[in-house]
Amino acid sequence: MPTEINTALRWPLLLTQLGMLAENVVRAFWPLWSVLFAVLAFLMLGIQDYLSTEAVWAVLGLSGLGAVWALVRGVGRFAWPTTPAALVRLDATLPGSPILAAMDSQAIGTGDAASAAVWRVHQARMAARLKQAKAAEPDLRVSRADPFALRYVALLAFLVAAVFGSVLKVQSVSAMGPSGSDLASGPTWEGWLEPPHYTGLPSIYLNDIDAAQLETPEGSRVTLRFYGEVGVLSVSETVSNRVSPTATPEELVQVSTSTAQEFFVQQSGRLEIEGPGGRLWEIIATPDRAPEVTRDGEIEVTYEGEAQIPFAAKDDYGVVTGTARIELAIDDVDRLYGLRIDPEPRPVIELPLPMPIAGDRSDFTETLVDNFSEHPWANLPVKLSLSVTDEADQIGEAVPDVIDLPGRRFFDPMAAAIIDLRRALLWNRKNASDIGLLMRAISHRPDDVFRSSTDYLRLRAILRRVEALADYNMTDDQQAEIAQALWDLAIRLEEGDLDDALERLQRAQDRLAEAMRNGASDQEIAELMQELREATDDYLRQLSRQAQQDRQNNPDQEMTQNQNMMEMSQNDLQEMMDRIQELMEQGRMAEAQEALEQLRQMMENMQVTQGQDQQGQSPGEQAMEGLAETLREQQGLSDQAFRDLQEQFNPGQQGQQGQQPGQQQGQQGQGQQQGQGQQQGQGQNGQSLEESLADRQRALRQELNRQTQNLPGAGTEAGEAARDALDRAEGAMEGAEEALRENDLAGAIDNQSEAMEALREGMRNLGEAMAQQQQQGQGQQGMADGADPGQQRDPLGRNVGSNGQIGSNENLLQGEDVYRRARELLDEIRRRSGEGERPEEELEYLERLLDRF
Repeated sequence: MPTEINTALRWPLLLTQLGMLAENVVRAFWPLWSVLFAVLAFLMLGIQDYLSTEAVWAVLGLSGLGAVWALVRGVGRFAWPTTPAALVRLDATLPGSPILAAMDSQAIGTGDAASAAVWRVHQARMAARLKQAKAAEPDLRVSRADPFALRYVALLAFLVAAVFGSVLKVQSVSAMGPSGSDLASGPTWEGWLEPPHYTGLPSIYLNDIDAAQLETPEGSRVTLRFYGEVGVLSVSETVSNRVSPTATPEELVQVSTSTAQEFFVQQSGRLEIEGPGGRLWEIIATPDRAPEVTRDGEIEVTYEGEAQIPFAAKDDYGVVTGTARIELAIDDVDRLYGLRIDPEPRPVIELPLPMPIAGDRSDFTETLVDNFSEHPWANLPVKLSLSVTDEADQIGEAVPDVIDLPGRRFFDPMAAAIIDLRRALLWNRKNASDIGLLMRAISHRPDDVFRSSTDYLRLRAILRRVEALADYNMTDDQQAEIAQALWDLAIRLEEGDLDDALERLQRAQDRLAEAMRNGASDQEIAELMQELREATDDYLRQLSRQAQQDRQNNPDQEMTQNQNMMEMSQNDLQEMMDRIQELMEQGRMAEAQEALEQLRQMMENMQVTQGQDQQGQSPGEQAMEGLAETLREQQGLSDQAFRDLQEQFNPGQQGQQGQQPGQQQGQQGQGQQQGQGQQQGQGQNGQSLEESLADRQRALRQELNRQTQNLPGAGTEAGEAARDALDRAEGAMEGAEEALRENDLAGAIDNQSEAMEALREGMRNLGEAMAQQQQQGQGQQGMADGADPGQQRDPLGRNVGSNGQIGSNENLLQGEDVYRRARELLDEIRRRSGEGERPEEELEYLERLLDRF
C-alpha cells in the first residue's frame, strides 16, 4: 500500500479492524457470556441456599457443560479480521471505492500521454477522498443467531441480581462441598439474626458472635443453615415456641436437624447449636412497648373558633398514626330547654392526629388544629380520646378527658340566642315548633333588637321555613339548610358593622385603661390585652369592608392623600400593643397609658388607603359594579316593602319612630324615592303604592336580565354557578313582583330576601371566576394600563396581590397553619404514590417529590 494511502487510512483502518474484532467476538461467544451471566445471577440471588445440595450441583454441572460447549463453539467460529478485509469494509463506506482506485494501476493506454494524465487526475481525486474516510461502524446484532433473545434474559437476570442480590452470597456455594479447611473440620453452619425492619437495628451474623448473652427485640427472625452430613448438626432453642408440647420425639428430631431453619424470637430463652463447632447463646428478648399519648397543655381557641389541642406521643421505635375520637358526654350535659329531649344519634368525630413531617417519631409533641364551631356539639361536654399506633400495630390510648368541645363564642345577645336555637334544632328536629315560638318572641320588636332590616328579613324567612316544616318530618337536608341559615345570620349579627366594631374597640381600651389605674394583676392584664387585640382585628376588618363599600358606591371619587400621611402595617400595630403589655408588666403604668392613648388616637383617625385606580375597568369589574348596584336597589325596595308592611299593622308608627334601621346611608336619596312613590300613589292614573313598587321591581328584574346576558366567565365552573344564582335571583324578583301586585307584602319580602341572597351568591361566584382568569394571565392588562398592582396595598400595608403578585416579604398562606398544610400535602403525595393504577410518569414524578422533601 502506498505511503500516502497508509498515512491517510492508518486510524480509520485500525478502528475498522477493532470493530470487526468486536463483531466476531460477540457473534462467536454470546452463548458463553449468557451462560456466565445466568450462573452469576443464580448465585448472587442466593437461590442455592433454598435448594438441596444435589440440585445445586446439578445446576452448576449443566451450566459448566453449557459453558464448555459455548467456549468450543466460539473458538471454532472466531476468526481474526485481516487487513485486506478491513480495507474492503472501509472502502465500501466511501463513494466510488477510492481505496481500490488509489491502489490500482492503469490497464490500457499506458503509452498514451493523454490517457496517463487522465489516470493520474483520477487517482489524485480518489486520494483526496481518502482524507474523508471514517471507521466503519461494527454490526453487533446477533438476532439471527438468537431469535428468542436469550442473551437479554441472562443480562436482565444479572442486573436484577446486582440490584437485589449480593456478591457475598456467591461464596455460600463453596460450603456445599468439602474443600480446604472444611474438608478437615467436617460439617459447618451459618446463622443470621434479623430484628424487625421498623426498629432500624442491623442484622447480626451469628458466626461472629462469641458473647454468651444476646439482646434482641421480640419478633426478630433467626435463620440457620447446616452444611455437611444431615443430622450431625442440630439446634435446641426455647425462644420461638414453634414446636407444640405434644410433639413426638421423631418430630422434635426432624425439626432440630433440618438443614434450613427459620423461626422468630417470641420470648427470652436459650439458643444452642449442637455438634461440631456448635455454640450457645442466652437470648434476651426485649419487648416492643406500646406507644403512649397524652394531652399536653391547655386547649386554645381563636376568635373564629379554631381549636388548638396540643398532645405528646412517644414510642420506643416510632409512632405511625394517631386518631382523636370525640363523642358526646351525655351525662355531663345540662339538660335544659332545647336539650331536655334525647338527642338525635350522630356519628362520633374521628380526626387523624398530625404526625411530624420529618425527624424522629419516637418522642414528639404536635397540635391538632380544627374548627368545631358549626358542629351540633360545639361548646357542649364531650369525651376526648386520643390513641396512637406503632409499626407493630400496638395501640396506645390516653385517659379520656371530658371537655367542652371548643367552638366560637358569641357575645352579641341576639347572635347568642340564634346559636342556641340552632343547637336545639340540631339536637333534635322535634324542637322545631318551640324554636318557631322563640324566634317570634325574640323578634317581637325588631326595631329594638335589629340594627338592620335585612337581618330581620333573614330571620323572618328562616322562621317561615321552620314553621312550615315543624308539623312534617324534616329531612336531614332541610335540617342542615336551616342550621346553615341560622349560623350565617348569627355571624352577621355578631360581627356587626363598623360602628359596633369601633364601640367594642373603645370599650376594650377603656377597660384596659381602668385596669392600669387600679393596678390589675398580670393575669387580668393579659386577658384585657387579648380582648384589645381581638377588638382591634375586628375593627380593621370592618374598616376595610366599609372602605370597599364606599368605593363601590362612589367609584369616581378619589381619596386625597396627605404627603405627611403615615402608613402602618398590621405588624406595626401588633408591636405597639406588645410594647404596651411589656410596659404594664414592668410596672411602668404612666408610659403604658401614654402609649395606649396614642394607639387610641391612631385607631380613631385611621383611614383605609387603596392603590391608585387603574385607567379603565375590565368587563368583570363593570359586571361586579352593576350587580352591586342592583343589590343595593333591591335592598331599598325590600326596606320600603318592610315599612309599608309595618304601616299596615301599626298606622302612624313609622313616622313616630323616625328613621328605620339600615337607613344610615343614602337616606336623602331614598327619601326622594319615597316621595316620588307617594306622589305616584296619589297621582297619575290612581296607581297604588304597591303597583309602583311592583313596577320598580319589574324594572330591576329587567336590568338584571340585561346584566346576565354580558356576564364574563362563560365556560368556567364558577361562571356557570354565577349565572345559575342570578337566574334564581331573577325568578325570586318575578315572584316578588307578582306578590306586590297582589298586595301580599309579606310574600314579597320573602321573595326579595331570596333574591338578595341569590345575588350575593352570584357575585361571590363571579369573583371566583374573575380570580381564576387573573391566575391564568388574563389580569396582566392592568400593569400596562395603570399603576403597578404590585404596589397596591391593603389597609394594613400588605400587597393586595389582586393580580397574583405578592411581595417577597409576604406570607403566601396568611392566617393558615402552614405546617399543617405541608403535612396534608405530604400525606396526599404518599397516598397517591401508593396507587399503582396511576400513569408511570405521574408515579415517577411523585417519587421525585418524596425524595426531595
